[in-house]
Amino acid sequence: MRGLSLIDRYLARSIAVPLLGTLVLAAMLLVLDKMLRLFDFVVNTGGPVSVVWRMLANLLPEYFALGIPIGLLLGILLAFRKLALSSELDALRGVGAGFGRLLRVPYLYAFGLILLNAFIVGYIEPYSNYRYEGLRFDLRSGALGASIKVGEFNRFGKRLTLRIDKSEERGTRLGGIFVQVDNPSGESVAATAEAGRFLSTDDPQVILFRLHNGRLIQNSPKFTTPRTLTFKTYDLPIPVPAIDQFRGRGSEFDELFFNELFRLGYGGGARDREQMLGAQANFHFRIVEILMMAMLPLLAVALAVPPKRSTSALGIFVGIVMVVAYHKINQYGESAGAQGRIDPILALWVPLLLMGSLIGWMYHVIAHRPGGQPIGALEWAAGRAARRIRALFPSARVT
Repeated sequence: MRGLSLIDRYLARSIAVPLLGTLVLAAMLLVLDKMLRLFDFVVNTGGPVSVVWRMLANLLPEYFALGIPIGLLLGILLAFRKLALSSELDALRGVGAGFGRLLRVPYLYAFGLILLNAFIVGYIEPYSNYRYEGLRFDLRSGALGASIKVGEFNRFGKRLTLRIDKSEERGTRLGGIFVQVDNPSGESVAATAEAGRFLSTDDPQVILFRLHNGRLIQNSPKFTTPRTLTFKTYDLPIPVPAIDQFRGRGSEFDELFFNELFRLGYGGGARDREQMLGAQANFHFRIVEILMMAMLPLLAVALAVPPKRSTSALGIFVGIVMVVAYHKINQYGESAGAQGRIDPILALWVPLLLMGSLIGWMYHVIAHRPGGQPIGALEWAAGRAARRIRALFPSARVT
């Protein structure tokens, strides 16, 4: 903090705590919401539970990209709100520290977080999105070692069906076994057994299923009737099911880096007009989402100062609604631009200019008009509504 005055250091500390707290809280809420669905998905696909943590780790960049603007807004807003409610803001302005001077530290935070968010959105998040989809594919295909569900018919590949009634000693002892293996030639082998276990072989493409005390039925187009066999011990070779390979990165626009999107959208790398428009829309969507962060310090200051003799927190609510609504408008603009219904530049940059104009007016009102309140009408309406609600529940009188 060298080079900063006492006021700047005080503001920096006041902003840091709510900023970090909001960012961590937002990320935790998003992670908890997704965690339950991921556990359900992983259990249903029979994959190892440990993969949930890998999937959540790949979602963190996306959550931080969403949480950083909200954290920046609330960090600055709550810091200035605290100054306003304690009359410290009036004292600072009385000694000549206007809003322009006080915004020095908020903009230091903003520019640092803009660079961080640009790196996350442009490079980290696209790769993490690809890895997340890769883990989902591996779970479905069994590449992560899908477990055998006891008491259910399990399909492995196209030619192996297996049912186990009980599993003991971490799967080394299996009981109540039904297994059927179908060959490409049309031959099939079905067996039931009281117990069994899997054994490895020298061939990595084949595993051995050693069965005990059971019956085997072999059927083939060459046989007039199926052959049956009763056995005490039987080694059934099972081909390891082939596992499909996951696609390459770049099938989805949100998996592409900034430079790759620009090449597809404006460098002639797109295979058709549809891909070109989709790349342009996603490129501009990311850019305007990042640039909007430069306006958040002005918005936070405009909403942080409540009316005199009021402790209304309406500004916090309005700020969150504005940021979320703007994000949703950008998502709609990206979709419309990708479909060719409107030019991607118009769909995404016009809302940015309108948002910037609105925030600029709000800041002008709070900073340059004596007693100015940019959401004064909303404050008045909210206060009147609160009084009417309180009138519906009169306090009990003591007789």
